[in-house]
Amino acid sequence: MFKTIPFKQSQRSPIQVLAKLSAFAISASLFASGCAPQASNNTTTSTSTTAASPTAAAKTDSPAPSATGGKLRIGFQKSATVLFSLKGKGTLETVFKSTGGTVTWSEFPAGLPMVEALNAGAIDVAYVGEAPPVFAQAAKGSTVRYIAYDPYGVESEGIVVHKDSPIQTLADLKGKKLAVQKGANAHYLAVKAIESAGLQVSDVEFSFVKPSDGRAAFEKKNVDAWSVWDPYLAAVEVDTGARVLASAKGLAPNRGYYLASKEFIEKNPEALKLFLAELKKESEYAKNNPAEIAKFLSPALGVDAAILEKAEKRRDYGILPLTEEVIAKQQDIADTFAKLKLIPQPIVVKEAVWDGK
Repeated sequence: MFKTIPFKQSQRSPIQVLAKLSAFAISASLFASGCAPQASNNTTTSTSTTAASPTAAAKTDSPAPSATGGKLRIGFQKSATVLFSLKGKGTLETVFKSTGGTVTWSEFPAGLPMVEALNAGAIDVAYVGEAPPVFAQAAKGSTVRYIAYDPYGVESEGIVVHKDSPIQTLADLKGKKLAVQKGANAHYLAVKAIESAGLQVSDVEFSFVKPSDGRAAFEKKNVDAWSVWDPYLAAVEVDTGARVLASAKGLAPNRGYYLASKEFIEKNPEALKLFLAELKKESEYAKNNPAEIAKFLSPALGVDAAILEKAEKRRDYGILPLTEEVIAKQQDIADTFAKLKLIPQPIVVKEAVWDGK
């Protein structure tokens, strides 16, 4: 179980700053792989008491640290498998205690509030999907830096249609209604899928909804198709027999990103190395134990373990340095969001990538 208490900040809320990034309200989402939620002034700090984990019970969190002296403040969501598993085991607390450091955890409902906190100096590191770093970098004075990526996988997001739908190809989406969360990775996927079929974005009617509302609209057949990510994707396949019209293969990378503040990177290089080393170990464990990870996540996410196992088995894991190819694909996402006017001006993703030194 986790006890949550309000997370307060003495400075002006960074969420108020990033909320101005778009002329559109972007709905909140629980899951990191597609987050671009509506801004909120309420983040939370999660204090561990007891929790089930794949191998051990959770440890008590250390006192709140600053960003110096081997101290680490982590932003997370329950759906961030590697971080959530590390939290349950208390691994990082043990490692940092041995070096005289401390670790604290702040839980967030979605990725955008997390990168807002990162930009404001309220946390040091975080894990999010493809969209939040783009919004974060577009904020004036952003200090968010990419430190590693998680390959996640192209089969973990897709566009689904009803099992009895006459839609057989992406070209058949012309004139149809498609549900998607605005500004999420699935929005990028939908745009690329439509363009790949030789259509214009304007040829398809978009219904911008958060995943929970998208599921309801899909089941009621208020929309013809839905662009979404796991575990929502796996759940709608299992529960309704929905047919995957197209996965992200050949269309979108669907990666996750580990981020850190520029200040933390510069002042705590050894702490950052320790953090990345433990991430790599836990990532490998998660990759090799999908069934156990699914059972661990099920009660926290409120999703059936069988559905989560389906999602786990088709995703990948890794803690990898950003290559030129990865940066180029992330740049395309940023350019697409700029074209859609989801961010106020173009950005250069490479400028926010840690050089590993």
